Amino acid sequence: MGKVYLVGAGPGDPGLLTIKGKTLLELADVVIYDALVSKEILAMISPYAEKINAGKRRGNHSLLQSDTTQLLIEKAKDHAVVVRLKGGDPFVFGRGGEEMFDLVQEGIEVEVVPGITAGIAAPAYAQIPVTHRDYSSSVTFVTGHESAGKYRPEVNWSAVAHGSETIVIYMGIHNLSYIVSQLLSAGLTGETEIALIRWGTRPEQEELYGNLGNIVDRVEKSGFTAPAIAIIGKVVGFRQQIK
Repeated sequence: MGKVYLVGAGPGDPGLLTIKGKTLLELADVVIYDALVSKEILAMISPYAEKINAGKRRGNHSLLQSDTTQLLIEKAKDHAVVVRLKGGDPFVFGRGGEEMFDLVQEGIEVEVVPGITAGIAAPAYAQIPVTHRDYSSSVTFVTGHESAGKYRPEVNWSAVAHGSETIVIYMGIHNLSYIVSQLLSAGLTGETEIALIRWGTRPEQEELYGNLGNIVDRVEKSGFTAPAIAIIGKVVGFRQQIK
């Protein structure tokens, strides 16, 4: 029985991949990777390794989650080193916990290799600190895209709005209008600053700025699309001081 490594590839910049992650890609017998892993990181995989695309993008799934887990189980029975390569960090909206549970139930050893998550890295590349002594002493990471049949029906956006000074939303572009309306209903003002960052840390990184009162209109007019994260709060204005 082999061992499965849940490896975080980081947000895209190959320089942000951990040394341990890179070493495992060079030693792997099999690498099962996600859609958002950059081509530069995929190029680090051993030329002798079997490479399998298990990517999931909205409306286009290469493999179902259950199929991916079953594939990991099958490969671990035949190979010593199996890498499950995930964008960002495996345990931050990456379903790594689900895959780890299923693998362990089958008696397969699993090791997690953390990766840098986009919620920290993308704002940093845009010169936005998610915490700052003068602006924010707390930050909330929340998903803007929820699966059906989960442990609770929806994010409590009212609690999120008042729970911290900085809000970082993953996968929220498709539901942005609803999310903004919920935050405004919870008491945030239309002047609350927001930044949208697309393809964070990559050469093609794109940013769109505004406030809760105008960001939906700006997204529609600019054609801004996923994959992107949103940062909400006073820290968004920090970049103006830098400039």
